[in-house]
Parts: sequence; structure tokens; C-alpha cells
Amino acid sequence: MNMCISEHWCAVLVLFSVLIIGKAEIYLVTVEGEPIISYRGGVDGFEATAVESEENIDTTSEIVTSYARHLDLKHDMLLGMLFEQGTYKKLYSYRHLINGFAVHISPEQAEILRRAPGVKSVERDWKVRKLTIHTPQFLGLPTGVWPTGGGFDRAGEDIIIGFVDSGIFPHHPSFATRNTEPYGPVPKYRGKCELDPDTKRDFCNGKIIGAQHFAQAAIAAGQFNPSVDFASPMDGDGHGSHTAAIAAGNNGVPVRMHGHEFGRASGMAPRARIAVYKALYRNFGGFVADVVAAIDQAVYDGVDILSLSVGPNSPPANTKTTFLNPFDATLLSAVKAGVFVAQAAGNGGPFPKTLVSYSPWITSVAAAIDDRRYKNHLNLGNGKILAGIGLSPATHSNQSYTLVAANDVLLDSSVVKYSPSDCQRPEVLNKNLVQGNILLCGYSFNFVVGTASIKKVSETAKILGAIGFVLAVENVSPGTKFDPVPVGIPGILISDVDKSMDLVDYYNISTSRDWTGRVRSFKATGSIGDGLMPTLHKSAPQVALYSARGPNIKDFSFQDADLLKPDILAPGSLIWAAWSPNGTDEPNYAGEGFALISGTSMAAPHIAGIAALVKRKHPHWSPAAIKSALMTTSTTLDRAGRPLQAQQSSETEATKFVTATPFDYGSGHVNPRAALDPGLIFDAGYGDYLGFLCTTPGIDAHEIKKYTSSPCNYTMGHPWNLNTPSITISHLVGTQTVTRRVTNVAEEETYVIRTRMAPAIAIEASPPAMTLLPGASRKFSVTLTVRSMTRTYSFGEVLMQGSRGHKVRIPVVAMGYKR
Repeated sequence: MNMCISEHWCAVLVLFSVLIIGKAEIYLVTVEGEPIISYRGGVDGFEATAVESEENIDTTSEIVTSYARHLDLKHDMLLGMLFEQGTYKKLYSYRHLINGFAVHISPEQAEILRRAPGVKSVERDWKVRKLTIHTPQFLGLPTGVWPTGGGFDRAGEDIIIGFVDSGIFPHHPSFATRNTEPYGPVPKYRGKCELDPDTKRDFCNGKIIGAQHFAQAAIAAGQFNPSVDFASPMDGDGHGSHTAAIAAGNNGVPVRMHGHEFGRASGMAPRARIAVYKALYRNFGGFVADVVAAIDQAVYDGVDILSLSVGPNSPPANTKTTFLNPFDATLLSAVKAGVFVAQAAGNGGPFPKTLVSYSPWITSVAAAIDDRRYKNHLNLGNGKILAGIGLSPATHSNQSYTLVAANDVLLDSSVVKYSPSDCQRPEVLNKNLVQGNILLCGYSFNFVVGTASIKKVSETAKILGAIGFVLAVENVSPGTKFDPVPVGIPGILISDVDKSMDLVDYYNISTSRDWTGRVRSFKATGSIGDGLMPTLHKSAPQVALYSARGPNIKDFSFQDADLLKPDILAPGSLIWAAWSPNGTDEPNYAGEGFALISGTSMAAPHIAGIAALVKRKHPHWSPAAIKSALMTTSTTLDRAGRPLQAQQSSETEATKFVTATPFDYGSGHVNPRAALDPGLIFDAGYGDYLGFLCTTPGIDAHEIKKYTSSPCNYTMGHPWNLNTPSITISHLVGTQTVTRRVTNVAEEETYVIRTRMAPAIAIEASPPAMTLLPGASRKFSVTLTVRSMTRTYSFGEVLMQGSRGHKVRIPVVAMGYKR
């Protein structure tokens, strides 16, 4: 790449460098020249470093390291020629997956950079956010999957899962190696272990195989606070430890809180290795520049799987195409390098088009509620029993206690400014009136925004000597989510407003007051039930209310894409897993060793861990093959054999259930046992994904070349012909025929192909049956014809039933239009 066309041009560049006016911001820049993963030679003195699709690079070879240094130097030369030293700061060089860098410069400098020769794109950074025990049993892992991998003590052996998250608390028993068989070296992994600045010990122990942190963008933006964010891989949040434990935590770790054992926690792949790439922080989330640097490093280091419980706060400023923002483009190169990527679908549900994970090379994971429900009840002195939520012990059996409301036991009326009813400040309440009684508190907006917590209510009640507490919700927005919180004393949240009003009415009728409103005598009584034991429901799994919904979009004008998302459903609600004692992501778990939390953030590592089990059994499978195995073997029925249901918000406070569709669950709920032996796979590689991009209407070929360095000389006719285990046509006119190619990964088998579709669209598959030898591939076609226009999507499926018992199912989604 020629940096200066002439001396005059260089002089002009230096002149420009003094015109720095605006406030500096972080920009992601891509430049001409191939990154390591796709460099096929052509630069004097540097041999080719490119790999074929789904191959790992030997990152320690002199060929690779010298080309990496060359790219680094090019980036430094470009910036040095354009700008005076001290007027910019390069934060990262990206060399492995994309060729570019992150730099802290003014908007005016960014404009100069945009016009400089050899610069392909300049994007202002944008923020990303986190998408915040029982599940191994619910998924059938201990009996159905782990034995085939040599038992839990071998499940996921030597598979490396990279976590781009908020770091890890390395001293947690979920990551300990004291009671496990020693972990040997994994020669293919080249990652570093940073030292803890305080203890000078590194973060690795064999189980944790690598630990690094990425904060240059956060520091440049002035958002990084080392005293709470930690300039190390230490988890200052809790989220990163939780996701790592879900995917790869040790088996059978006792979950103890407040003197009660809630069960034993285990990761999906207990022997998998954990590689930590901290790029998220507790107060502000993270920056794409840091996240991309973390992903680039993880793939360079040799991870097998990436778990991403992270998504953008908002669309990027300059990129129009969802599939080609710098984040997704980097992940395309990761998949080219053979890395399986699981990403949280997002928490914007139940509204349509709320996904933050778009691309076909990524496995986008929706969140399910599993079969556990933690319920409790409040017995009132008038005989009423009010249902509620409370992970707490019961008050003494056959004994009732006096109820006292926080507002009636104030030490001084001037403390009203502290919102005393939410029971966050014990010092403003009269201990003499509370002691030995049940404290009544009000659930205010402070709990929603996180400035009040149930943990603090429990602490207040304990300090004041209360027997227990009741938290009453008197008004609520439809769809508000109430999760049970473990507490050490009897406590209950009455989340139903009508039931809360029953409680308030009973309390007011039973409480006598003088003419000023001061209480003369407290006569309302009650007792709290035992909420520590879960009840198991056959209606599980269900799609969680918050789980982001399709249809998928191809651009940030929200045009529908010809690609189904999410891809798959996995447990994401009320997941017990490791927590960092430093963690403040959830105020209810501050200082605790475990947390019970929900989000697609929790669903993605379930899939990452299960993918590790599949990869362990089939080490040579591509990321697309692993994704196919997970999708085609998933289920669309609940435990009772009924179609999956999805939580939906309603005008009333109660959540309602509707029959779920592929826009809620993708292909269905993951079935790990079946995924290990899928029968057929729908495989795809880098060239197929390029073909998808090149045939998607509205994507500029120049934009594709800018991000992939590849020309559009490969077409598949239509984007829906990408060989994915789903079929989506967002604008079906007349008749369309879609082709798919399957590969047999089992013994010789004959498959009968059946189809089913909603009446508005006719569906037919050809051939009706086919026999495949081991390793053989065959094509089949699916023809869709518009019968009637409904202005809504129609859903169906193609089911391939094998003579040896394999079942391969792919969802079909289409909306019909007139010619």
C-alpha cells in the first residue's frame, strides 16, 4: 500500500494534522491489505498466511508473526504521516480477522482519515451492553450426553471456550482444580495469563487456560475506573463469572446461600477449558473497539468456541447492513477460522424485530423458562392466602405474627424524603415497634432502577429484629419481570397488584389510629410460607417474555431479511451459577458467591457449552455443522407434548401465553442428546456466507468488499438458498423453489421427506425420499406457492424421517404477496 503519492501530498497531510478542533472520540478503521486469515501472498518478503475455510492458523510461526508486525507498522505509518505525534492515540491494531485499528481522534481527524489513500472505512465506536443448577438435569446431560463423552469428568475435555465478557472470579469453586483430575497443557492454545496487579499471581489454573483484559477504548473515553473496573481479568461485575460457569463450570458445586443449599450447579461441559477476554465493565458496558480486539485475540489464541452475551446498544452510525457492521464482520472471519460463535439474541422481547444478533454465521440464542418455579404464600389473619414470590424459609409453623407497615414505624416524620416505605434504611425505622413482627414494605420505582434491592429489605428487617418482611407491589407496568431473590429470613414479594390491595385493605381495617393518623394498635397478623423448594412444571420450556423476537432484519431501516433468527432456544431464566463477590451487576447478589439471574446472556453460554460437547465428539466439524446439529434436532414441543408457548405481555399485569412461532424460538429448544447424533447436517462455509451477502438485495458489492476483501463473483441466486437448517422468504411472490444440501454423518440411511405449512402457502419437497451412504451429500428442493395473501407470516416445516430413527426438522417461514 503506497502511503504517499508525492511529497506534496505528504506535506498536505502534515498541514491537515494541525487542524484538530472537535472533542476526541474512538473510531474503528479498516484499511486495504489482507488480514492474516486471508492473506495469500503478494507483499514482498512476506509469505501467505491464509487458511482454507474452518482451519486454525499456527499463530506462533515466524511467517504469521512477521506479517502481523508488518500490518502493525503499516497502521502506525499511516497515522504518523497524517497526524502529529500527541494528537492521536492508537488503541489497538487488528491484524488477524480484519486489517485495521482503533484510534482516539477528533471528528475532523476522522474525516481526514476517511479521505486518505488506502483507507476503506472509518466508523465511530458505539457501545455494547451485557444481555443480562438445574438446567443440566432439565437438558438430560448427566444421563443422556455426558456418559457418551466419558462421564462428567470428561465432558468437553480440551475444548476451549472463549468468553468475551466482564472477566472472571478465578477463586470460585466452579473454576477450582483442587478436587479434579489435573488439566494437562493444550498445545494449540497460545493465549496469555495476565497477573493480578494486587497479588502478582496469574489468573490461570489449568481449568482457566487464558485470561486477558481489553480496556483501551474505555480508558480513552474516560469511562474506566480501575478501583471498581479492575485493570485485570478480575470480574468486577459478576456477569462474566456467571456465563463462564454456565458453559464450563465444574460439576456438582454446592449452591449455598444464607445457610441453605439450593442444589448443585454444573456447567454444560464441565471439563472444557475457559479462556477469558474481559471487555465489558460494570458501570458502562463496553466499547466495540475493545470487544473486537478481544474477539480478534481470542481467535488468534486458538479458542474453539466463542460465547458472547453482549449486543449493541444501538445501530452503528455508518453501516446500513446489519450483517456488515464491524462486530459481525469480525465474527465472519472468526467462523472462517473454524470458531463456533454463540451470541445472545437480545432482551428486547416480546416485541418483534428486537434481535441484536443478525448474521447467518452466528448462532443466535433465545431464552427459555425451564421447569422450575419458586413460589410462596402469605397467610393473613382474615383467612386469605396471598400467592407471591419468595426464596425464603417459613415463619414458625402454626404461629402468626403482627404486621407493621414501614410508614407507621418511622422514628421521625421528617425522614419521608428517604422513601422509607421501601425499607432500605433501618436507621429511620423504630426498632422497638418492628422487633418480633413482620415488616410491611412497598415496592417502589427504586427497585426497578436498581437503587433499592430486596437484599437490602432483608438486611433492614434483620437489623431491626423483624421475624420477616412482605414487599407489596401496588402499581406496576405491564410485563414487569419479578424474579425470586434468595434471602436468609422469611420474606415474600406480592407481585399481583390486586393481591397487594387485599393485603393493604386488611392491614388498614385491622389497624386502629388516632385523629392524627398515628397507629394506636397493630392488629393485622400473618405468616409466611416456605419458598425454598421449587415446583416442577410440565409446561416447560416456554419462551421468556424478555427474549428478543424475529423477524430478522437485513438493514437498520428494519427491512425483513430472508434468514430466520433467532436460531435456537436454550434455558435463560432463573439460572443458578457462579458470581463474583465484587459483582454489582445485580444489587440483590452483592457480596454473594452465587446468583440466580435471567437473560439471553444466560442462554448463550448453555449453547456454547453444548457446542463444546458436540465439538469434542466431532472435532472436525465446521461451525455450521455444529449449528446444524443443534438446530435440526431441537424440539418444538414442551414436556407435556404440547406446542411450545411464549410469554406475551398483556394489558393486565399478568403475563399471558400464546403459541410460539419460529420468530420466538428459531428451530426450537435445544436437545443435547440428539445433537450428538443428528444423522444429517446442513454444512456451509465462508464462500456460502459471501454468496448470501452478495445476493441479499440492497447490499452494495463495494460494501461487501470493504469488509471482507472479497469480490462478489459467487452467487446463489437468492439469499434464501444459503444452506442453513431453516428456510425464510420474507417476500414470496407466486412460486419459488429453494434448494438445500444435506450430508450424512451416520450410517447409510433412507430419509422420507414430509412437509407441513399454514394454508396460505402451498409447500412441496422433491424428491419425496432419498438414500444416503455414509459421508454422502444430496440436494433436495422445497417449492413454496402463494395461495392467499394474509399480510402475515406463515409457518411450517420440512421433516426428514430416517429409516434408522434419525429425525431432521427445519422450520419454514414465508409471507406471500400478489404478483
